[in-house]
Amino acid sequence: MTTSNTTTFDLSIDDLIEEAFERCGIRGTNGYQLKSARRSLNLLFLDWANRGLNLWTIEQATYAITQGINEISLATDTVNVLSAVIRDPSQGILTDITIDRISRSEYLNIPDKTSQARPAQYYVQRTNVPKVFFYPAADQSYTFVYYRIRRIQDAGAYTNTSDVNFRFLPCLTSGLAYYISLKYAPERTGALKTIYEEDFLRAAMEDRDTASVNFVPDLGV
Repeated sequence: MTTSNTTTFDLSIDDLIEEAFERCGIRGTNGYQLKSARRSLNLLFLDWANRGLNLWTIEQATYAITQGINEISLATDTVNVLSAVIRDPSQGILTDITIDRISRSEYLNIPDKTSQARPAQYYVQRTNVPKVFFYPAADQSYTFVYYRIRRIQDAGAYTNTSDVNFRFLPCLTSGLAYYISLKYAPERTGALKTIYEEDFLRAAMEDRDTASVNFVPDLGV
């Protein structure tokens, strides 16, 4: 007996929609149902951004800052900033130095936001166009290096595949079936929601960093 020797299985958007409708007991979808399902799929992607980290959407980005800069705008598809460093080119050696994230109120209470030195703190303003505010303002050219969470890409054309890691394909399908059932098969909504939540929990438990972590108690002085 032979195997396929392939590990490339994926679902195009139209196949994903077809599978979800079949779980709702519906076959032979029309044009409006396809459009409705694609809209539900995009809403599902947005909901996943609120459910926690999706590791495949974490990527490193950089931003060059010059003297006097204490505010930058990030790409509009940035959900959040996870961690960051300041890359200092002084003395011809690139050195990455930790920069601490602070809250809005902490940044607001800084008396002089224009003082210049190597940035040591940053505040992320999570608006439609995300911004980062530095303190102190840069006293020379640096590079802001950060890991960000980006939005999951829209479904787009029906022939596309989804911007989702293969481990999440089962819960993506069950999630879309649940969303579709709200409109077309309410009698199946309860069962499909249970399946979706179980599938998502299983995938989310696997979608994590497995590096070792050491916790050291703070004993004070």
